[in-house]
Amino acid sequence: MFTLQIEHSIKDFEMWKAAFDRDPVNRAASGVVSHRVCRPVDDAHYVVVELDFAALEQAERLLANLKATVWNSPVAAPALAGAPRTRILETTG
Repeated sequence: MFTLQIEHSIKDFEMWKAAFDRDPVNRAASGVVSHRVCRPVDDAHYVVVELDFAALEQAERLLANLKATVWNSPVAAPALAGAPRTRILETTG
């Protein structure tokens, strides 16, 4: 199992969540088998998203798609504040 972890500042959670729920990258078709949205208890303007995949290549493809088509679009990502921080994790245990 591989997890694409995405962290970033946001302008407004409700606006961000509405854009996330529109699913501009079609998570299911991209291989996402489950996901989690988390918020730090002390920062209402920050989110951590974890997207789980069966294969590393799926996570890498979705990350490339996010960079190319979503994060640079004010329409697709209206609440994004700054550049997302990402990493791909492998479940080991």
